[in-house]
Amino acid sequence: MKWITRSHVHVDRVACPWLIERFVDNQAEILFAADSLVEKIGREENAIPFDIEDAELGHHGDDCTFRAILKKYELTDPVLHKLGDIVNAADTGDLKAHPYAAGLEAIARGFSLMYPDDNENLEWQFPVYDALYAALKCEGRNSGK
Repeated sequence: MKWITRSHVHVDRVACPWLIERFVDNQAEILFAADSLVEKIGREENAIPFDIEDAELGHHGDDCTFRAILKKYELTDPVLHKLGDIVNAADTGDLKAHPYAAGLEAIARGFSLMYPDDNENLEWQFPVYDALYAALKCEGRNSGK
C-alpha cells in the first residue's frame, strides 16, 4: 500500500513510517510531497494520507499521528504505547512530559540536518526507533511489567 505525508520529516513523520512499516504494512511505500500537494498526489497515487491537517491519521486533540495509527490499527503492544508517549511529547513540544522526549527531538533535528532527503533520513533513523523499542521492551521486562 502507498502512504503519503508532508516532506521534510521530523519526529512524528519519522516515527509513523517506522510504525507503519514495522507493525501495519511491511510492504508500505512512503511518499513525500509538499504540504500543498499531499492531498492531490495522495488521490492520484491512491495513497493513505498521514500527519497532515484534517487527516484521520493525524493530530487529534493532544495526540500526535503516531497515537492515531496505534488506535486505528488496534495495536495493543504496551511497548508501542510507551514509545507513543515519547513521540507525542517530542512532537507536540511537551518535552517535560517524558524524560526521553527532548533527546528524541534533538536526534530528529540532527538527522534532518545530516540527511535532508526524506527517504535517506528514514533509512538512517529507523534503527534509532528499533533501538528505542528494544530498550523500552527490556525496561518492561526488568521492571516486572
